[in-house]
Amino acid sequence: MTIRDPITGREKPGELIEPAQALSQFYRAFNTRDLALMEQNWDTSGEAAMANPLGGIKRGWPEIREVYRRIFEARAKVWVEFHDYTLTTAGDVFWAVGRERGALETEQRSLDLAIRTSRVFRRVTGRWRQVHHHGSIEQPALLDAYQKAVC
Repeated sequence: MTIRDPITGREKPGELIEPAQALSQFYRAFNTRDLALMEQNWDTSGEAAMANPLGGIKRGWPEIREVYRRIFEARAKVWVEFHDYTLTTAGDVFWAVGRERGALETEQRSLDLAIRTSRVFRRVTGRWRQVHHHGSIEQPALLDAYQKAVC
């Protein structure tokens, strides 16, 4: 079933025992540029992997952290929310597949963002930790503008 209510990161924080709470924590960390909170969201083992428009494929928390550090320290401000998604749980793993919409703002320009996104979490010591993320921008011109603004 497709969930229509977006996850923005502004939801009430919880104990991270529900999948939606873990997703909300990610978007809170991303949208507030909080690298420490982002680290709490990700599984910091070498098994974590991310493929996104800015960093290519990164494996392990140190490589993933570097991509987020670059985004957070860039002059461009990026904000996204997760919408039009499905969320599936199977034991100690859940995955969410949907879309991100948002904006990138610089002093010179503003871009509306549209990103296809999937995230996989697994339960580690009683709470959800992200182990995989894939994001892609469908429109080549938007991808180029996004990369130039953030990198």
